[in-house]
Amino acid sequence: MHDLSGFQRDILYVIAGMDGDEYPHGLSIKDELEQHYEGEINHGRLYPNLDGLVEMDLVEKGTIDKRTNSYTLTQRGHREIEDRREWENQYVDLET
Repeated sequence: MHDLSGFQRDILYVIAGMDGDEYPHGLSIKDELEQHYEGEINHGRLYPNLDGLVEMDLVEKGTIDKRTNSYTLTQRGHREIEDRREWENQYVDLET
């Protein structure tokens, strides 16, 4: 995860949060990110980053229909998030 941008990490976290949902797709990911960033995320930023995560084998891209792709975390993607959370927890104790 150390070689990802903050935006790419945020995409992974959004997809992880949607993994149980039916067909996480580009627009639903975009909507979640826009709520977090409190502004518009353009397609030219989102989709190249999604494709990069697919190339890194962190996200799997599927097809819902001819116009809509789905995105889910791969096993490696889940493992990377777990490792990141463990690392963060070493430095951030929210229970104090």
